[in-house]
Amino acid sequence: MAKVERFAFHVPSLEELAGVLQKGLKENFADVQVSVVDCPDLTKEPFNFPAKGICGKPRIADVGGVPYLIPLVQKEKVYDLNTVAKDIELPGAFILGAGAASSKVLGINAEFIPIVQTKSEKKPAVNGSYIAQINPADKGCLLEKYSSKYTDCEFGLLANLYASEGQPGKVIEVKANGRTGELNFVTCLRQTLEKHYGEKPVGMGGTFIIQKGKAKIHIMPPEFSSCPLNTDEDVNNWLKFFEMKAPLICQPVIVSRDPGFDLRVEHTHCFSHHGEGGHYHQDTSPDSVQYLGYFQPAELLFRIDRPQETHPVGRD
Repeated sequence: MAKVERFAFHVPSLEELAGVLQKGLKENFADVQVSVVDCPDLTKEPFNFPAKGICGKPRIADVGGVPYLIPLVQKEKVYDLNTVAKDIELPGAFILGAGAASSKVLGINAEFIPIVQTKSEKKPAVNGSYIAQINPADKGCLLEKYSSKYTDCEFGLLANLYASEGQPGKVIEVKANGRTGELNFVTCLRQTLEKHYGEKPVGMGGTFIIQKGKAKIHIMPPEFSSCPLNTDEDVNNWLKFFEMKAPLICQPVIVSRDPGFDLRVEHTHCFSHHGEGGHYHQDTSPDSVQYLGYFQPAELLFRIDRPQETHPVGRD
């Protein structure tokens, strides 16, 4: 059994959060509109998720971590989203987020874009996840639906996950167009929360669409590095970077400040319906970019299988 640590987030009201985010995003985007709305039906286009919403007992799980990937991989670190749902005291949870695929299942290393309604006593799991890998044919991006090849709910090494009952309900809608600052959309959200709430950590998750523009995305290579990756420069030389075009549907997991659990405080993966996806870094078209997102503050943090030996490398 993996060790599970638990922490209660500070949970502001949606109205308060909307005001805080409106103010903070204005410093980084030309046109910002943040409001409290009913969550759109996420089973519909462009999301096509297995659950209607992101509401109901919202919580964040940080599983494993970058130290299991670098400097050298620990391939035995394999996890299951159905087990994670039980670990976070929400069997049947609807889970979104960012992680690494299980190399035991795939036989290679790849980006994992988890979108899973986990199994409950009444229903089997519905796995709507994607995997993004380097296409062996042309070294471009190969994005595939996980369930087109595999029947499990496994992942490897690390994941940052936002979980809820998948219910409809009130959420924070964020529209941000025209980036004027240096920060990416997710970092701007997180730093805004950290600046306002300080020592009171706030967690947030959900989904957003890059509706217009292009973005810098990475995909890990299929082979793990055989020589140790000891610096961020080593990691960036190992990763494969792409410019991908909108629309991109993104799953962010955000914690304003690490309360001492060696967290990855932000991590976002994305997919599309045009064969592109991976790990989001930044839009590359600041003037034309348009973001539309739906977010919910998390009540609880669960830290699962925290690495004993850690380092700050490769957390971008």
